[in-house]
Amino acid sequence: MTERTDLNIVFLDTSTLDRGDISFEKFTSRWHCTFHDRTTPADMPSRLEGMNVAVTNKVVIDRAAMSAVEAGSLELIAIAATGTNNVDLTSAAERGLPVCNVAGYSTSCVVQQTFAYLLEFFSNISGYARDVREGAWEASPIFTLLSRPVSELRGKIIGIVGLGAIGSGVATIAEAFGMKVLVADRPGSKRPVPSGRTALDEMLPRVDVLSLHCPLTAHTENLIGAAELAKMKPTSILINVARGGIVNEEALIQALRLGKIAGAATDVLTTEPPPADHPMIVAAKELDNLIVTPHTAWSSLEARQLLVDEIADNIDAFLKGESRNHVA
Repeated sequence: MTERTDLNIVFLDTSTLDRGDISFEKFTSRWHCTFHDRTTPADMPSRLEGMNVAVTNKVVIDRAAMSAVEAGSLELIAIAATGTNNVDLTSAAERGLPVCNVAGYSTSCVVQQTFAYLLEFFSNISGYARDVREGAWEASPIFTLLSRPVSELRGKIIGIVGLGAIGSGVATIAEAFGMKVLVADRPGSKRPVPSGRTALDEMLPRVDVLSLHCPLTAHTENLIGAAELAKMKPTSILINVARGGIVNEEALIQALRLGKIAGAATDVLTTEPPPADHPMIVAAKELDNLIVTPHTAWSSLEARQLLVDEIADNIDAFLKGESRNHVA
């Protein structure tokens, strides 16, 4: 097959995946590419005009955006992410416009950040490092400091909600640390709890760590609320690297303030980026037992480069008439 060199590709929001360290050579060496840091709805008609492929991470491509494209020019929408909620898949299907995504590119990175949170809580590294910076060690009457609790992961019970690639990776590493792994039954399931799974309500009182790795659906929205948090041990930790809406944020803040659980770490919020008065942002500035990071668990250099390369492979497959990672 002859290489198609007349392909026009537009990247609508490279600032969401590139900090100047990503190579786009798989694109620029073969196709004509236009790069935009960000794109507003008002920008869409001009930026899509004459383009054959639109690459979007978070920019919304809805019915109006598709209707504004010059007839016949847009041939493929490539989502630079796993989630597809920013593209109107129904409108794309009506137009016979293929849409593809990328899954699994950040698995290792998200698993790693899950354990970064756990090691922070159980080893208290940043707290002791802060003590040293503030002069506490040289003022100590003994050779060490024992002012902060340190506990081993070995022997602890971790409950995992969502046993996809990331949840499975967390389970593997947890077992390597000597932890006992419990896997929650699928939220919303009507069938009897299968062997090897544990009903969430039965799991909550047992776990030392509850780690969330499930998608946000009608069954998982507010899955962890006040009632669920009340069932957990006061020494337990909650980790959320899934989606913000899975945890009721107000209930979590209240549980942390009242000592219902020992701590929580989340990489996701219901609103991103959050306003300055977002309850979780306000709480993170006040509570030592709450860690909030800005949706970065996916963002290792390796993961972002793999994401970009996978998009190129999706486009390659499309040009060859193959269906690769198509979602519409």
